[in-house]
Amino acid sequence: MDELNAILQRLRREHPHKSEPEYKCPKCKDSKFLCRIIDGREVYRMCDCYVIRRGREVMERSGISAEFQKKTFSNFDPKGNEQLVSAKGRAMRYADDFEKIEHDRRNSIMLSGQVGAGKTHLGTAICGDLINRSVEVSYMAYRNAVTKIKQNIINEEGYGRELSRYATARVLYIDDMLKGRLTEADVNIMYEIINYRYMNNMPIIISTEKSPNELLVFDEAIGSRIIEMCRGNIVQLQGKELNYRLS
Repeated sequence: MDELNAILQRLRREHPHKSEPEYKCPKCKDSKFLCRIIDGREVYRMCDCYVIRRGREVMERSGISAEFQKKTFSNFDPKGNEQLVSAKGRAMRYADDFEKIEHDRRNSIMLSGQVGAGKTHLGTAICGDLINRSVEVSYMAYRNAVTKIKQNIINEEGYGRELSRYATARVLYIDDMLKGRLTEADVNIMYEIINYRYMNNMPIIISTEKSPNELLVFDEAIGSRIIEMCRGNIVQLQGKELNYRLS
């Protein structure tokens, strides 16, 4: 018996038991798929962990900074103001309806008006909601993006690459559109991006201090396309009392 125990102990030392590997997702064991037997057949579906992981990857590629990712519907406080309550409701409905309207002519939303009213917060919240549903969104910080595109004007390849990045995105969020001093180059750049998306029924989310009429004054071709794409989802916020930076 002592001899047998010695053999067993030696075997345990030479061949230690390998514990079950640690998985990020114990449900699918990191395979990304779940299998069920239905009527004797194996039926596979995507695991929830893949959708979550995909959403995180999309958020990282969107260009939305970690700080802006914290701006959600749940932490947008309308402070009982009717305009802000309505704006939040319309932004949430747009996100909820997105998959039904994505390929329609009126598939976009514009948040316009008062500085400091939370337009960027709501626009970013829409993006975050869509990204959590694995919808790819590209973020365009208007002033910085247009400046970079202008710097590539004499470089045809670079200019086309920068324009394409925004023109062909599944969903494009233009933050603070037409902010700052505007030039003829701004008109040309925005026309190329907006017209491409208009012609291909590709959604845009816009935050801007400009009213619909001011967009038409900037350029009628650009303004009229945006208004048509956003019809039914044009949110106008008016009144300095909405500026949370002053409260």
